[in-house]
Amino acid sequence: MILITDELRARLLANGAAETETDHVPVVKLFNPVGAAMWLLTELDADGDTLFGLCDLGFGFPELGSVSLAELQAIKGPIGIGIERDLAFAARFPLSVYAEAARRAGFITEAERLLRQAAAVLSARTPELPPERAE
Repeated sequence: MILITDELRARLLANGAAETETDHVPVVKLFNPVGAAMWLLTELDADGDTLFGLCDLGFGFPELGSVSLAELQAIKGPIGIGIERDLAFAARFPLSVYAEAARRAGFITEAERLLRQAAAVLSARTPELPPERAE
């Protein structure tokens, strides 16, 4: 299976080239069909190999970080099956929401209730700044 199509590559590269730090919506979900590992990826560096996103190797501690596309493509499980792309994945929230839900659950989740709770927690943590006062 092609993990990153040309269309996905273009979107990932565009996110990676963004001039300002942005909380991107995940572009692609990759997973190990014979294990617990999963990746929600938002960006690709100009090197064409370094992906950024939420990485979960199945040990209960998902984290934001980078992963090599070449290394993901080289993985072969015990019966020769490699990493796959979730063809039905459609992100509904920015990466920070998935990361907060994963931190609370201990694994990447797409459960609507957990994602909405995470979104609410994040919005409560980001109060609006008061207007500047002229002195």
